[in-house]
Amino acid sequence: MNWIKNFVRPKIRGLLGAKRETPENMWVKCPETGQMVFYRDLENNQFVIPGSGYHMRMAPDVRLKSMFDAGEYETIALPQAPVDPLKFRDERRYTDQLKEAKQKTGAEDAILAGSGTLDGLPLVITVQDFSFMGGSLGMTAGEGLITSMRAAVEKKAPYVLFASSGGARMQEGILSLMQLPRTTIAVRELREEKLPYVVVLTNPTTGGVTASYAMLGDVHIAEPGALVGFAGPRVIEQTIREKLPEGFQRAEYLQDHGMVDMVVHRHQIRDTVSRVIRLLSKAPPVLKNSSNGNGTALVPVAS
Repeated sequence: MNWIKNFVRPKIRGLLGAKRETPENMWVKCPETGQMVFYRDLENNQFVIPGSGYHMRMAPDVRLKSMFDAGEYETIALPQAPVDPLKFRDERRYTDQLKEAKQKTGAEDAILAGSGTLDGLPLVITVQDFSFMGGSLGMTAGEGLITSMRAAVEKKAPYVLFASSGGARMQEGILSLMQLPRTTIAVRELREEKLPYVVVLTNPTTGGVTASYAMLGDVHIAEPGALVGFAGPRVIEQTIREKLPEGFQRAEYLQDHGMVDMVVHRHQIRDTVSRVIRLLSKAPPVLKNSSNGNGTALVPVAS
């Protein structure tokens, strides 16, 4: 028993009164430059570091609010799959890892989907959460993706995916790998209904997810600096025993080599996705207010 920790410190805190402690996440450090940014400023800048432009991860609910009109959307209920079907255990039980991830994120799994409107056009958006076990694809996440895609089919609405994942969930073995062809079939259902499927690749998108539904979109948009690939650069270098080109597997490199259609800053993602899905669905352009000096006129947004 630690006498100082269990008795002395609580007594001192009681004498000094309840003093609010400084939140640990009040300041955020840029992974590239080391710049310290006040959390509120980072939040107001859509989690992009002001100085370096580094794109930090966004929580799924924050991402959905930033995309839908007035930040309002209806959450799509996702089915639950069997928990720990293989009774997997390495250093810790898989059930314990799941419990910790749920407590950390407040989510049931690595998928959040919602339906609403973007500039008045109905659509379904799904976001993968890298904070939940690396955004790995297990049975529950696979069922969630399929359910959200079929919801888009039912609503006759375009489908947008924000991908972020480390690949298949190893704790579910072959059952995880089976989600790759299953989600591919769901993508085909979108195709058969001629519904636009737009993928936004965020940092990182790797493994089997990249090898399946994340690269099957009609248009692929990537955030600046996003790592996108199957195996990581370090694994590839160790395998081929050669130095990889500068920026290999980053969004800009992939755009130059035809793997990504465009690299778009997060501040322009919403307008870009809106224009793309309107072009693909042959919907009329968005009309927004624009002052011409003599009053306000409605003009189409430039594509």
